[in-house]
Amino acid sequence: MTGGRKDGRARLTRPEGATPVVVLVRPQMARNIGTTARAMANGGLYDLRIVAPRDGWPQADAYPAASGADVILDDAQVFDTVEAAVADCHRVFATCPRPRHIVIPVRTARAAAEDLREIASRGLRSAVLFGPERAGLENEDMACADTLVRYPLNPEHMSLNLAQAVMILAYEWWTAAEVTPPRALMTNETRVATKGELEMFLNRLVGELDATGFLDNLEKRPGMVRNLRHWFQRGEVTEQELRTLHGVVTELSRGRMRRGRPDVAAPWTEPGADGI
Repeated sequence: MTGGRKDGRARLTRPEGATPVVVLVRPQMARNIGTTARAMANGGLYDLRIVAPRDGWPQADAYPAASGADVILDDAQVFDTVEAAVADCHRVFATCPRPRHIVIPVRTARAAAEDLREIASRGLRSAVLFGPERAGLENEDMACADTLVRYPLNPEHMSLNLAQAVMILAYEWWTAAEVTPPRALMTNETRVATKGELEMFLNRLVGELDATGFLDNLEKRPGMVRNLRHWFQRGEVTEQELRTLHGVVTELSRGRMRRGRPDVAAPWTEPGADGI
């Protein structure tokens, strides 16, 4: 799936390989079907099937809510029963707030996404059932499924609308194969400074602080220097940030000399060090 177009419709293409089918069972509002398509597009899901929609299908009101994911609505298939909607599937999952006295495997959304990825890797088709907005799936609907999916949310308020429920599963499906590092430092046009560069700055800073008399308390000096070093060492300071700090120290040193305190620590001579 790729980016949007000028007409507001997303340029969506069917992903390669098998992806889970989203099955909406007796949805009641066109807007909810549209926002479901939007959630599907965000998670890289394409196949939408609708079972016995209350107001029929297609419904014009669904399209504005899809936020450009029109092709998912255009290609949606409509069925009279759940059995017909999943007849060509090899595995069927059903979202359910609580199991109802049945013996069946239960997964969180994350575990279900992992299972769905494994199923797709074998070229098998899977489906996930989502029930009507008000009451959810009925026992007869869940009888078509071999696995239940429950979302571990706040037990005092486990209330999701249809699109939110689809979005959670779509997100887990997408991130199960996503290669983006979970943590990163954006450095733009600079880079992380080396320990050597950081040590050079710290030595210069301590020298200037000695020259100003800030570290004259010999009893406290080791702890104060150690705190300064820990402060800079625990983060990934960039090369540009060090240049800025060198510029700050240079100006402080010049100010001290203008005030008649000529004691100067080791000079800083690297080109551009005064620039910010």
